Amino acid sequence: MRARRLAAALAVLLGAGGAAQAAEPAPCRIDGLAREVLCGSVARPLDPARPEGIGIEVHYVVVPALARRKLPDPVFPLAGGPGQSAIDLAGAMMGVFARLNNRRDIVFVDQRGTGRSAPLDCEEPAAQPLAESADVGRQLQKLRECRERLLQRPHVKEAASLGFYTTTLAMQDLDAVRQALGARRINLVGASYGTRAALEYQRQFPQALRRSVLDGVAPPDMVLPASSGVDAQAALDALFAACHAEPACERRWSALRQDWEALLASLPREATVADPLTGAPQRFTLTRDVVLAVVRAPLYVPALAAALPAAIEAAAQSRFEPLVTLGGALSRRGAPGIATGMHFSVICAEDMPRLARANAAPARDFGAGLAPLYEQACAFWPRGAVPEAFYTVGRSATPVLLLSGGLDPATPPRHARRVAEALGAQARHVIVPNAGHGLLGSGCVPDLLFRFIDAAGDADALALDAACATTMPRPPAFLPPQAFAREPAR
Repeated sequence: MRARRLAAALAVLLGAGGAAQAAEPAPCRIDGLAREVLCGSVARPLDPARPEGIGIEVHYVVVPALARRKLPDPVFPLAGGPGQSAIDLAGAMMGVFARLNNRRDIVFVDQRGTGRSAPLDCEEPAAQPLAESADVGRQLQKLRECRERLLQRPHVKEAASLGFYTTTLAMQDLDAVRQALGARRINLVGASYGTRAALEYQRQFPQALRRSVLDGVAPPDMVLPASSGVDAQAALDALFAACHAEPACERRWSALRQDWEALLASLPREATVADPLTGAPQRFTLTRDVVLAVVRAPLYVPALAAALPAAIEAAAQSRFEPLVTLGGALSRRGAPGIATGMHFSVICAEDMPRLARANAAPARDFGAGLAPLYEQACAFWPRGAVPEAFYTVGRSATPVLLLSGGLDPATPPRHARRVAEALGAQARHVIVPNAGHGLLGSGCVPDLLFRFIDAAGDADALALDAACATTMPRPPAFLPPQAFAREPAR
């Protein structure tokens, strides 16, 4: 009965009625964008099976094409996380889409639960005291408190409402935006979790898709908490191997792996660290989980990971500031935060039910990865329904470009390979061996993005020459100034 009701509701929402509930976009200004853009929204039911129930507004921003005779297929960037606001990322990302914007509209949609679209943010400061962020029990308690605060919001009202922030429903919202804009077909550019969203859009609305770019592929059946330990371990092992192969790094840190093992063996221990933001000393218990978390973060960006050998050596000598500072570097680079509630609504609904069948072997250092933390959090977070078809990637009728960083600790090439195989002949997988997580802003990749989407024919798009990206070098290890004094005179 519920399935029939859902199908009937969707038939109405995805027809003329879906587009009719859209407000006409109006001129507006967005932080980070130099020129005036258009802001709009579409009214959507929180639960498609109950169109008369709670409603939400899904907001979007259109950066109009510069040319008078623009092309009819706009580009929709899909944000990562899950939990990032696409609109908040618009200013930082428009440089990547600048050439495409000459003749195509760029449309940023805040997925339900993020940004301006019925947000499930926990309203916490981006930077937390070190002692507090190191306390897993305190973090879980704060998540419980966040859930209770969210229940006071008009688009939530009851705990079960938190289950309607899944990728499947979000992509139905996205298609309602497409209809509101009158676009017959669109191009999708997804990054990280955004690749999962793009694959789900393709599953539901293949006829509305022209081209897709998937940067850092996170398949729907990935089970992020289970894969996180294995993938982070591979990235860390690659860092140790690269240091061993680089003469200057090997001379300076010949005992790097031993330092790392000694550091882990010394935990837990009391530590006093100057806060990277305030400089105030903070004392807390440094646990294995905390150290693994602060090491995992810089592995996302090879330029930051280049400083890990120096930071690991310092930590092994009880100087923890370099490691802690590196671990928080990404959160202090001005990137928009994560809507924590939306993040857990997605992961708890889509990943955690499949954790047992993931059967991932523990990694040597990272163990079970993030699985224990998410198991505790998802034990009390409401869980939405996910159709079984969501986890299947079928053959694609339109070109898909998959991008993978060989050093990525979160979505390495192994995930994209099987997605490319499932997508079939219309998929092209490009691996950049020395890149980390997220390639869209790296080197010549923006040019590859432009040429793939702009190509007139599908065959031309798939025949893209990507050599300029695949030959990018790995950043050499960072040598602290005192290291140069140890080098022999030449």
